[in-house]
Amino acid sequence: MHVALPPGGTAGSPGTANGSDAPRAAAPEEPYVRLLRRAARVLLERLPQLTDRLVAALYEREPGYREGPVSQDEVWQGCHESLRSGLLALLAPPGESEPSPHTWRLGRRRAEQGLPLDALLHAYRIGGVITWQALIEVTVEHEPQAVHELVHAATTVWTVVDRHSTVVSDAYRSLAHELTSHHHERTRALLDALLDGHAEPADLSAASGVLDLPEDGRYAVAMLRHGRPGTGQHDGPRPSGTEGAHLLWRARADAEFAVALLHKGVSEDEALGGLTKALRPPGGSRAGIGLVVDGLAELGRARRTAEIALRTCAGDGEVARLDQRLPAAMVACQADLSGVLAARAFGPVLALDPGDRDLLLGTLAAWFDAGGSAARAGARLFCHRNTVLNRLRRLEQLTGRDLGLPRDLVELGLALDAYRLAGA
Repeated sequence: MHVALPPGGTAGSPGTANGSDAPRAAAPEEPYVRLLRRAARVLLERLPQLTDRLVAALYEREPGYREGPVSQDEVWQGCHESLRSGLLALLAPPGESEPSPHTWRLGRRRAEQGLPLDALLHAYRIGGVITWQALIEVTVEHEPQAVHELVHAATTVWTVVDRHSTVVSDAYRSLAHELTSHHHERTRALLDALLDGHAEPADLSAASGVLDLPEDGRYAVAMLRHGRPGTGQHDGPRPSGTEGAHLLWRARADAEFAVALLHKGVSEDEALGGLTKALRPPGGSRAGIGLVVDGLAELGRARRTAEIALRTCAGDGEVARLDQRLPAAMVACQADLSGVLAARAFGPVLALDPGDRDLLLGTLAAWFDAGGSAARAGARLFCHRNTVLNRLRRLEQLTGRDLGLPRDLVELGLALDAYRLAGA
């Protein structure tokens, strides 16, 4: 805007002897501005035809509209209102050419329908080109001698297009964020209900659709517990996978859970073995894998058995499969009785000096892990097989048990699990 200066005065200074403000007069509009507005008024009268032209161009040039989720009638209405909003912005006084509320509503509506944002913004660029072409055509039709002036209006036209594109993009992203947040909240709520065993039968179908998991699949649950909060590898439910299973993760304050959908044709042992390798808990963490169950409705039981498996871990970095630790799991579930069992079976051994105690119990554990072979146990302990046998005889003498008797063997095995877990 140009300021008309009074004689002898300067902009913003008194222009009369008595110090009154100098009058300010708005500069006359440039010829191209008046020309642009006259052409825009004509296009408003021809708005249906201009809309048809834009819709045809969209279906020809943009696959998101040609193959997308928005009906042709709704595409036409959206183009009609968008063109109207843009033309009205060209007619508005300077500083008042803001996009109409329709532009914001349109962006959110297209996000809700699932039209890609790139396609929507491409539509605005195509609309800008067609509007500019139509403005030129109208000017050539009515004022051909002035068409060269219209080149100065290009910046004005594309500024309006850019403003509308920005608003529609912001609106689209705002709803997309809301939808994503809502989806994540619903995913977490459904997964929690399944893991806690609180899902109603009527919810199973919805959970299957939202989580993309079949109702009748084979499932296992893995539970990871970390020594320090915030050390989990997965900060939200997200799919992953192993050679034998598809995984969906859920992080909670106390632990992480992996819901494993076993692939068809893969045995339980193979799938759980792959899951064991994939977990690899970080330092200070341990993991338990529960029993395989049939169907989403049984995920609560799968989660409970995973928690039991976790309780059989004796050290950090360990992954425990419940199907391989059922005796230890029985001991872990009866803490009071297991303590009594360990004390009664190993009483004299536990009374030894810590070095002797750990030597005898470590040898017994190695012998069990070696399948009762003194030679293999000796290899693990870096000693001769006869040394292993001598230590086992001493343990038998102290405990009054005979490792050759089935009942005594079972009792000592359970007592060893009880002692090991009590120290975990």
